Amino acid sequence: MKKLNTTLIYVLSSLSLLCCCFFGLGVLVALPSFLIANKKLKEAAQFPEEYDFDEVKAMKTAKTFALVALSINGLYFVYSMYSIATTDWDVFLEKYQDAIDQIQQS
Repeated sequence: MKKLNTTLIYVLSSLSLLCCCFFGLGVLVALPSFLIANKKLKEAAQFPEEYDFDEVKAMKTAKTFALVALSINGLYFVYSMYSIATTDWDVFLEKYQDAIDQIQQS
């Protein structure tokens, strides 16, 4: 029996959620995790006798987690791009400078 390793999918998806705060750039990590999970599930569907049912079920759960992480990152990326595109650049830089000043004061 072949094993489906869900650890990589969970690690990449969790890392993508952490990277979400950086303008949604976690998409760059969440997308590969989703694609890897999808590829492994297709292999398991082609050769079901080679894989344990519980491991296929665990991989489906990991794929769902990767899809949720990809969706959150995608939405935040779109929001970030919209915010940058519609906000006056001077206002954006002023807010950034205010945040830096607050951090330096505390």
